[in-house]
Amino acid sequence: MEQVLSRQDASEAVEGAGWRFVLGALLTSVPVGSLARAIGLAADAVAVCGGDADRHLRVDARPERVVFTLQSLEHAAVTTLDVELALRISAAADKSGLSTEPEIGTGAPRSVQTLEIAIDALDIGGIRGFWRAVLGYTGEAGAEGPEDPLIDPVGQGPAVWFQQMDQARPQRNRIHFDISVPHDEAPRRLEAALAAGGRLVSATRAPAFWVLADQEGNEACITTWQGRDG
Repeated sequence: MEQVLSRQDASEAVEGAGWRFVLGALLTSVPVGSLARAIGLAADAVAVCGGDADRHLRVDARPERVVFTLQSLEHAAVTTLDVELALRISAAADKSGLSTEPEIGTGAPRSVQTLEIAIDALDIGGIRGFWRAVLGYTGEAGAEGPEDPLIDPVGQGPAVWFQQMDQARPQRNRIHFDISVPHDEAPRRLEAALAAGGRLVSATRAPAFWVLADQEGNEACITTWQGRDG
């Protein structure tokens, strides 16, 4: 029977196969040398996933790499079936002389990651409808409440969620970025951001997230799955 996994269990189940648990999904990247090979590998992945592909698998195929994402659309979470499918895809890649990897410390432009946009608001219910309409977004499966996050229904854009404010801010900036990365990518990303002139605003909730800011005070959070259970 398909079961929803905890963050810890999901991460540990696939890490050895070159996947990472990031923001409620399993992600991996496969470097390839051409779009034809990328499409071929994508087709192999769909084949090994069989009838479960449409409900669990998302593929971004490009000439340089293929990025696979696995998550149960029904549960909006990682399940035991997603782990099984990840291992099948890794085996299919290996059979083709390729390998699934999170591209951490490999010289790749970046590791696998997921981007979210957070909008601070005094009245979340009052502004959510606007953002839903202007972005053409929708709610996650079973989550269409007045304060629930919004997602791109075709999976191309970052998710948008809303953070409750208790008072208005005097400054103009009211949007920050959440960049969810593999837990073992976070130190590298932090170091790079600080070296580029950023500053650490807060690490009180690390390793769940670190709050950073650029030189003008615009904020971004580097987040991982760790430190969120219990």
